[in-house]
Amino acid sequence: QVQLVESGGGLVQAGGSLRLSCTASGLTWIDYAMGWFRQAPGKEREGVSCISWSGRNTVYADSVKGRFTISRDNTKNTLHLQMNSLKPEDTAIYYCAALRSTKAPEAAVVPPRSAFSYWGQGTQVTVSS
Repeated sequence: QVQLVESGGGLVQAGGSLRLSCTASGLTWIDYAMGWFRQAPGKEREGVSCISWSGRNTVYADSVKGRFTISRDNTKNTLHLQMNSLKPEDTAIYYCAALRSTKAPEAAVVPPRSAFSYWGQGTQVTVSS
């Protein structure tokens, strides 16, 4: 049974930082590219970032480029998202997701939601102004 468990969300003031983590079990970790998505109230879930199985290739949504950094630890089956210079518009539930591919991401955009097979339960990030 595949499980993705996010942690690290919380309440932070604008300009602050948070580091999200996602720990995976039940899958062959290095067979998967990993992604972060977010969903704000009343909005569709959007792709934030994606990282290849090796960690060498990363892509980001334009809205977070230069502020967020995705990384993974292949010795611990863990994915991270370092979020700096947070803005109120970053407020959302953040989800990690697994995409079975050793080639993704292949383009300069986060793959679509439909490409990801497994999802975590989400962690709330709230940025106050």
